[in-house]
Order: sequence, then C-alpha cells, then structure tokens
Amino acid sequence: MANDDKKPAAPSPSFDVIVIGGGPAGYPAAIRAAQNKLSVACIDEWKNRDGTPAFGGTCLNAGCIPSKALLESSELYHRVREEFASHGIKVSGASLDLAQMQKRKAGIVRGMTGGILALFKAAGVTPLQGHGKLLAPGTVEFTAHDGAKRSLSAKQVVLASGSAPIELRSAAFQAPQIVDSWGALDFDAVPKRLAVIGAGVIGLELGSVWRRLGSEVVVLEALPEFLPIADQQLAKEALRHFKKQGLEIRLGAKLTQALVEGDAVHVTYADAKGEQKLTVDRLVVAVGRRPYTQDLFTPESAVQLDERGFIKVDDHCRTGVAGVWAIGDCVRGPMLAHKGKEEGVMVADLIAGLFGETNYKVIPSVIYTSPEISWVGLTEEQVKASGRAYKVGVFPFLASGRAKAMEQASGFAKVLAAQDDDEILGVHIVGPMAGELIAEAVLAMEYSASSEDLQRTIHAHPTLSEAVHEAALNADKRSIDNINR
Repeated sequence: MANDDKKPAAPSPSFDVIVIGGGPAGYPAAIRAAQNKLSVACIDEWKNRDGTPAFGGTCLNAGCIPSKALLESSELYHRVREEFASHGIKVSGASLDLAQMQKRKAGIVRGMTGGILALFKAAGVTPLQGHGKLLAPGTVEFTAHDGAKRSLSAKQVVLASGSAPIELRSAAFQAPQIVDSWGALDFDAVPKRLAVIGAGVIGLELGSVWRRLGSEVVVLEALPEFLPIADQQLAKEALRHFKKQGLEIRLGAKLTQALVEGDAVHVTYADAKGEQKLTVDRLVVAVGRRPYTQDLFTPESAVQLDERGFIKVDDHCRTGVAGVWAIGDCVRGPMLAHKGKEEGVMVADLIAGLFGETNYKVIPSVIYTSPEISWVGLTEEQVKASGRAYKVGVFPFLASGRAKAMEQASGFAKVLAAQDDDEILGVHIVGPMAGELIAEAVLAMEYSASSEDLQRTIHAHPTLSEAVHEAALNADKRSIDNINR
C-alpha cells in the first residue's frame, strides 16, 4: 500500500522582486520597489568581524560611514591641538583615547545598519540574511548563515553584489601588518610608521586619519600624476595642502614587494631613481576595488561579465536576460554609493512600469580630506581635449568671509562654462565643506543651467556657497569680491 502520510514539498516563496545585495545600491532598490506596491525580498550575506550579520554592505559597515566617523574625530583632535589657539581657545593636556574613538565609530555603524532593518519593516521588505544565487531567470537559491537552503521565485531579480578590495600579489593581506581599507579602520593603536599603497580617494582619507592621530604616513602612488581623475588645478592645490599637513606622497612609486618580519613590514618599491626600501609598522593596500560576483549566478542564468569582471548592462541596468537587472559597484561606472543608490531607484521604478533614469553625466565625486575635494562634470583637461571653446571662473576661499571666520580659508571654487551658450560644463571645489557645496552645482547641471543662472541666484551672506557664486561671476570677469578677476 502506498504511503499517503508523506507531506508534499512546501511551495517556493514567491516575490515580485528579489534583490541580491543589501548595500547602498541594493537596499534602496528594495525599498523603492516596496513603495511601488511590489512584494520584495532583499538578501545580504555580510558578516562583521564578530560574526554578526548586518545590512548596508561595505559602505555602512566598513567604508563610507566608519571612515567619515574617524575623519571627523581625527579632524577635531587635530584642530584642538593645532588650531583652537588661533580662536582664543587655549586647551592643555588634550590626549587621544583611540578606544573611545573606535567605540563611537562602531556605535554609529550599528545605528545605521540597524536602521536599514527598520526601513525594511516600515516599507514591507522581507530581509533575508545569507547568500543569494541566481540559478535561472526567476529562480534564486537562498542559503542562510546556518547552511539551510531554500529556493525562491521572483518575477524580477536585481543583482547588487557590490565590490571587494583589490589584493596585490606583491603585498598579500596579512593582518594586522598588511591590511585593506576595512582593516585600516580598525587599528587599536596608532602606528608609529604607516605606509599606504594608492593615493586615490580611500588612500588619502585613511592616510589623513592616521596622520592627524600621530602616524608618520607615506603614501606610495604608482602613477606619475596626483589624482589624474580630478581637474589638475584642483589636484595640485590639494597636493600642496596635504604636503603641508605632513602627508608624504611619493608619485611614480611602484610597489614590488612587501615582507612581514615580526611586527614590521619591509616595503620595496621602484621610482625614477631606482629601487627604494621602506620599513613601516603597518601597510594599507588601497589600490582600488573589483566587482564582487563570486557564486552570484550560474552559467545557466545567461548573465554575462565583461573583460574587467563587471556584469554587462545597458544604460538602464538591464543585463539582457529577461527579468534580471544589475546595479551598483558590480556594473560599469564609478564605484560610488550614491551612483548605486540612484541606479537602484531607477530599476525599481522601471520594474513597476514607471519612468526611471540615471544621469551619469552629473554624478558628483567627493574626497573627505581636509580640505575636502569635490567635483562634478568635466575637468578643464577634458573640456580642452574636446575642442569646445570655454571660459573659467575661480574664486579663492581666502576671500570668503565665512571661510576666514571658520579658520578654514584654504582652496578655491572653479566653474567651467561653454563659450557659446554659457552652459556649465564642470564645477570643481577644494576647500571647507566642498562635499556639501557641490550639491548646488549638481542641481544646476541637472537642469543644464548656465553660469549666468548661478550668477543671478542670490546666495546668503556670509556663506561658503558664495564662493561658487563668485566663481560663476568670475567666468565673465564680473566677480565682486575676487581681486584677481
């Protein structure tokens, strides 16, 4: 007699949308899709060093947020020791409590990552902590952290797996002596001597943190130019200030070997003078990141990678496989949290049959050093290479009353505009709060504004934003407060 007691297999949980990845691209995609009245699950496998799972990806757990917390704390420590006296504030006996600084950073991170779960609950997103793998269009395998597997189905799948630090064969990670950017955020003591490989955004920020806290910092950059992705007038100004702060930046320095002996790292690199050697206590490798697609999809899914390992997508983040999208660091374009967020929102709206667009021409970039560095649009070098006639306006923060009052009068704002129709082509800022000031330029360029539009926009006085206003005026030699107009 047949055994009728055997229970039928439970049906696979079904959703309208499954997002694989809960970082700054994935979690906004999930929330927007839920706002669009779709049933949504978001899968993320991040685990912190203590084994606790968390949403937010690298950005919230080991990148953007913890680094900004340490940058703020270290800047305050530097200012109380070096700048407060000029304000008439005399402080004696100021000392560093690194453990408390790290505790504060960790608390901010916990609050932010826990906030994502609260946002999911409010929006109706189902959070799943573990590994997600696309088996075929519409089918996702979910493996919980305890190893239990489930098959999930979805009408649409969004891949948002993020990126991972690049490891060098000549300097393999060997904590605590040789670390990536996450490791550099977790030092429990200030290294006496620190070397950073890479003078990009991450390297400069991390180098700044530990220099302010007392490290002797050497930054080795293989390229002969400093910040080649930025406007070079901007880059040269920033480099001048970094050197004044004691950051030793060696350009054209190519790492050849890093060996750990005891608690020291022996670094060998080559520059124009030949082979050089350097001994440090800690080495941070910050040469960039690569798309993370490990075990993300099967060959049967038909999702394709390009020659650099990024998931192939079109301008609207479609992979070419029906019902499968990809966003954030795992696809082409700058590896920026805000770029990924906008792609996530765009895709969620497109899935719901709404309008969705990401304007890749006006994605701002920010480096949170002191002075801060920000830009949007074309550099002067790019405009010149295009052959288009242009005009330039520059305004120094030295002439800004607010910047002077803040004792933060370094740097300048720069506006590039077309000679023919006056359209703003690029805005570049090095100076106080540059990351905040750039938002005005992004908005202006989103609406294809002219430099005259900025000139005719009333800016409150005294504010830092007046520097952008005056730079726009200076493009037509009509600046009021710039003696070099």
